[in-house]
Amino acid sequence: MFFRRGAGRGAGGESAQAALVTSERSSPLPADAVRRGVDPAWLDFATTAELKPLEGMIGQDRALAALQFGTDMTAPDFNIFVLGPPATGKLTAVKAHLARKYADAPPPPAWVYVDDFENPSHPKALQLPHGRARALARGMEAAIDELRIVLPARFESDDYQTRRRVIDESFRSGQNGALAVLTARAEQMGIAVVRTQSGIAMAPMFDGKVVKPELFAEMPESVRREVERKIGDLQQELEALAAKAPRLDKERRDRLAALNDEFAHGAVRSALEEVAAAFADVPAVIEHLEAAGRDLIRHVALFLPAAGETGEGAVVTPADTARDPRFRRYLVNVMANGDGAEKGAPVCEEFNPTAGNLIGRIEHIAHPGGLATDFLLIKPGALHRANGGCLLIDARRLVQSPGAWDALKRALRTREIRVEPFGEQPGPVTAPSLEPMPIPLDLRVVLFGDHELFFGMSRSDPDFGGLFKVQVDFDDAIDLDAANVRDFARLVASIVARYGLRPLDKGAVARVVEQAMRMAEDREKLSVEIGRIADLVREADYWAGKASRATTTREDIVRAVTAVAERSDRLRDRTFEAIDRGVIMIDTDGAKIAQVNGLSVSQAGDAAFGRPSRITASVRLGSGRVTDIESEARLSGPLHTKGVMILWGVLAGRYALDVPLSLAASLVFEQTYGGVDGDSASSAELYALLSALAEVPIRQSLAVTGSVNQRGEVQAIGGANEKIEGFFDICRKRGLDAAKGCGVLIPAANVQHLMLREDVSEAVAAGTFAIHAVSTIDQGIELLTGVAAGERGSDGAFPPGM
Repeated sequence: MFFRRGAGRGAGGESAQAALVTSERSSPLPADAVRRGVDPAWLDFATTAELKPLEGMIGQDRALAALQFGTDMTAPDFNIFVLGPPATGKLTAVKAHLARKYADAPPPPAWVYVDDFENPSHPKALQLPHGRARALARGMEAAIDELRIVLPARFESDDYQTRRRVIDESFRSGQNGALAVLTARAEQMGIAVVRTQSGIAMAPMFDGKVVKPELFAEMPESVRREVERKIGDLQQELEALAAKAPRLDKERRDRLAALNDEFAHGAVRSALEEVAAAFADVPAVIEHLEAAGRDLIRHVALFLPAAGETGEGAVVTPADTARDPRFRRYLVNVMANGDGAEKGAPVCEEFNPTAGNLIGRIEHIAHPGGLATDFLLIKPGALHRANGGCLLIDARRLVQSPGAWDALKRALRTREIRVEPFGEQPGPVTAPSLEPMPIPLDLRVVLFGDHELFFGMSRSDPDFGGLFKVQVDFDDAIDLDAANVRDFARLVASIVARYGLRPLDKGAVARVVEQAMRMAEDREKLSVEIGRIADLVREADYWAGKASRATTTREDIVRAVTAVAERSDRLRDRTFEAIDRGVIMIDTDGAKIAQVNGLSVSQAGDAAFGRPSRITASVRLGSGRVTDIESEARLSGPLHTKGVMILWGVLAGRYALDVPLSLAASLVFEQTYGGVDGDSASSAELYALLSALAEVPIRQSLAVTGSVNQRGEVQAIGGANEKIEGFFDICRKRGLDAAKGCGVLIPAANVQHLMLREDVSEAVAAGTFAIHAVSTIDQGIELLTGVAAGERGSDGAFPPGM
């Protein structure tokens, strides 16, 4: 046997429990029934250095099978919800499984956004083979840098300048020639053509000289009319020449544009040739390069230096993708799987699942007069990074982030990632936005949360069940058997290896196993809350170092457990100090009518401690009603109210079968000023009522916990270890003595949960503290009062004195 143990239930196993029900006075539990020890001699290693660290989890076959199913299913709506308490190692286990699962999966394609040159507000999404997106981005940057050098040189070459001058001169000479002909004819007609600041004017001429206006006015009217007629005719010809000028100028511009296209085309084709060759197998990229080439030729002026920037002193620097607005539309925005460094399909975890962090966001930059954006300011989200693989998200953080859950649902339902702006930009100026082309989505989402959150989401959101159909439920405890103990030791070895700690000897491992039993609150189970176990082992390693030991021993584990309790015991110590000084009134000796010590658990963060409370009852003639003062004062929860109603049912059903129960009673938790909930004090309240009715005193050296049903059976409760230890600490401060008979009454069903501190077990062995397991109220009232409860005879009456 691995374990040092006594009776599992009662004082001696199943037969002892049967004796407990029928005996007049039950025997207290033996020491080996209140704490189950692990015998280090049965561990087949000296230290954990001899053990192979455990990979994975212990005893989670059901959860791992569900996880395997969820990842094997190809249907898009079979996403996974992982349930379980925190610190069980479920995240580590799931990530390890997914890493193995997706390591050999085909890598997903890469995705980029590029500009739609015809509709810039709708950027295009291009799919590329995995790992080739960065190459496309670098190739486009290199092409732009090359064009910034090559194009200015081409347009400053002698060949280009000569051909441009020819075009300019041809149009200029044509216009000047027509004007010269008109000028010659006018001179023959005695009319001078004069250029002024406002254009071309005409005036009469005599002997080669322009006639002044005052002299022209003195000429005969017939002469003036003839001159005006000639000027009118010439003016019409001049207007005809002017009307031809725009068409001729357009012809000149068209010829210059054709010349520019001719010179730019070769340079653009040459700059993009290397990129096109590298992506000849990706039609979408070739189509984009053709569109980019056409746009580059159309906007070749962007690459030409402004006036004053030409010459040998001009410097051409690489394109600045972040700031230079002239070239941004030719660049590439890599969204996912760009460099090919990843192997297999991605397994990503999003720690801050806001809407923008999940589906991406569109950012804006400040410009004079407002905000601006473009496709390069589209930022990828977790869905982009995990596309083609798996995404892990904390469910509670997801639902607490505004809009995030709806955004995730929308992406999973439509099976596409659509980057959308969330909310309006602050300020009076409305920022422009984009409508990027959506990217197809193919991934498995894994949410992590507890049972409460899972069932809450299932109830409140009809879409939840349709999207998350696989429930992976991790247990926080496993069966206590020899195989699991060996695996647990290997788990401790893996913690040692992970954190680089001292090895644990077998005594230390045995003590960790005992602590895991207590954490599970079950003598038949082992807790697998890996986080808490790792914390314990690491703290014990600290104490082993303080003691200059090469290995961690049982003493170090015990010291670590004690230190954890001491650090969180301030509230407990203040409470017990108030009890010891009589501020909070708790009796631990003598006997009193209608007064019993009830036990509850106070929670302070992760720390919990048992706290005794005085429960009192008063009875009088009345109409058959129990007044729960806590409930009347609205200090109790529904479970406590239910417990009070049940104990009234026990009284009425057991003692008032023939006549109405004509009494009134009140119950109260003395000196409690916060809320009271739960039914674990219902048996103590019933004992107080029975004592008040029978006027029989109750031993104050005993405390009580346990709920009761209408049949008078005592039912199991939670926190049994903490409750017992809380009353034990009060009794120890006041002096433990076998003659006082200090102890606790617990439900017999809770014996299997007892893993009390070693000092409590030692007191039980010494007979100075007793733990009584009871199954019925009759057994409990006998222990508390020394008076047997008795049974109804055939005449329906109880024996005298009972």
